[in-house]
Amino acid sequence: MNAPDTSAHAPRPIQALPDQLISQIAAGEVVERPSAVVKELLENALDAGATQITVRLEEGGVKRICITDNGRGIPHEQMPLALARHATSKIASLHDLENVGTLGFRGEALASIASVAQVTITSRTADAAHAWEIEGSHNATPTPSSGALGTTIDVKDLYYNTPARRKFLKSEQTEYGHCAEVVRRIALARPDVSFSLTHNGRTVDHWNVSEIARRSAQILGDGFAEARLPVDETVGPLRLHGYIGLPTASKARADGQFFYVNGRFVRDKVLVHAVKAAYQDVLHGDRFPSYVLSLDMDPALVDVNVHPSKIEVRFRDGRAVHQCVFHAVQRALAQTSATAHGSVPSPLPAADSLNATPAWRGEQTSFGSLLAPDYTPTFSPSPFGSRGADTGSVSTSYTPPRFTAEGGVAQSLENYGAMFRADDRPAPPARNESDLALPQASSFTVSAAAMAQEEFPLGFALAQLHGIYILAQNAKGLVLVDMHAAHERILYEQLKTALNSRVAGEEMQVQPLLIPVTFYADAVEVGTAEEHQDTLRALGFDIAVLSPTTLAVRSVPVLLKNADAQTLARDVLRDVREFGGSRVLIERQNELLGTLACHTAVRANRILSLQEMNALLRHMESTERADQCNHGRPTWVQVEIGALDKLFLRGQ
Repeated sequence: MNAPDTSAHAPRPIQALPDQLISQIAAGEVVERPSAVVKELLENALDAGATQITVRLEEGGVKRICITDNGRGIPHEQMPLALARHATSKIASLHDLENVGTLGFRGEALASIASVAQVTITSRTADAAHAWEIEGSHNATPTPSSGALGTTIDVKDLYYNTPARRKFLKSEQTEYGHCAEVVRRIALARPDVSFSLTHNGRTVDHWNVSEIARRSAQILGDGFAEARLPVDETVGPLRLHGYIGLPTASKARADGQFFYVNGRFVRDKVLVHAVKAAYQDVLHGDRFPSYVLSLDMDPALVDVNVHPSKIEVRFRDGRAVHQCVFHAVQRALAQTSATAHGSVPSPLPAADSLNATPAWRGEQTSFGSLLAPDYTPTFSPSPFGSRGADTGSVSTSYTPPRFTAEGGVAQSLENYGAMFRADDRPAPPARNESDLALPQASSFTVSAAAMAQEEFPLGFALAQLHGIYILAQNAKGLVLVDMHAAHERILYEQLKTALNSRVAGEEMQVQPLLIPVTFYADAVEVGTAEEHQDTLRALGFDIAVLSPTTLAVRSVPVLLKNADAQTLARDVLRDVREFGGSRVLIERQNELLGTLACHTAVRANRILSLQEMNALLRHMESTERADQCNHGRPTWVQVEIGALDKLFLRGQ
């Protein structure tokens, strides 16, 4: 039996590596696949001030990647340096590195690409009589060539000299898909630049210079364009702007999420978590929202040099960034009080809307408190009860509507609105202080002009279907409302508002534990507890360090006093460590409030009067996030008159 050959494992002396091998090692980090080449070259084109960029691919980018721009170009005497390792015009000092304002800056992309592919650069500056061309590496000499202002970089036969690397590539269509995704990401960030993408001689995409609204609609589709909300907020040195998709337009995959920091597409857990937290009580199940958001900030406040592909970043103050993004997205979502297929109607006038944030009292267990205190049902028993019902009743002089032979309702809107006017009602009885604290229905008048101007977006109730749905008519057609889901959202928002107003400006109410809960903790958890004591106390937690491996929970927020203290503490420590703050407290509180709202909301198979149904519609119009219940299900659906006409073949 032959002895194994150990010569390959014999000690070798330390020696400098050849330049070619160094470049190929660097290429392993930078040139992962063809899409990485596309990304680096597009970033260089944008940094050069290009306003027109053409991307031509062959065989998914493996055979050829050719990118042409109309930027400033490269002076011919500097072209060899462009292909040299660690040579760049974008940084020259540590100060420049800490304040990077360009997309590319590492100075190794072209050298790495040239080490694993055949690269030709043709470039012309504004003051040059003609273009110049260089091929191969930095050792080559530029030669005169023809070409317009700008630069063309032609990359052929990727990994031709490293066949082992080529074996790891996927199919042509897969590699093309990755390249196309990179182009889409960069095109979304720069709507002021036109992009053209060609694959195997066929033009696949072309986007002219436009605004972000149009560019995002072109790339994410009409579905996103019809169901999105604008975001534009500035907080100190941070500005967040762009568009977020409505919860009703969520997707089963997270492929419609684009976040940019200073124009650079990033995948950052702080940003992703902030957006997810803002959507957490309006999304159903495992759905994902779509969004195109840009965060502009001082480059000194973010480190983009933490990953070779520069797709990951590190913020100097992650907590401030998280809070800025979370609150901006949450406020945008809160403005969706009554929407249909993504179109946000005008908000209700203050005089005609119910109080959107009434004080909540624990004894509120029915929908009756949303109505006038002297209301009594006129045609069906109310399952909710109404205050003052035994001492006063509404006038019954109103004549129910009758249907005409043409199928219309022979009842004017003015008379219809008389049902909701309290002018002819007897004076309500005196109410005690607890009654005054409850929300009351506002009297309002329905007019033909109001209906035509969509003053009330959800229209006016016509009937109730199977004790579950409210049928209403608005200017667009028919509105179907899930009364339980709608009432649940209303109560949920009232509970949250009451809780927030109760603790506003005050320290979180805490519940000291009679016997502290001790548990084993690793070094990271102990370090987090020591470092973030002030943050933990602000959240209502007293977590003490007993030993290098033991933590003790001495107090928790009152609202979560029945939760498992150890699990809660671990979750809070994890969030504080990762995001600089904790969403666990709010999420747990919202779970409890959601349960209260669900059990308190009006149940199915309950008969409502027209006034009760209309009071619910008015409250929906003035309630934040009224499009979904707190489980993320829709609360109402618009059926336009055109859709009804199609059902009955009218006009055909």
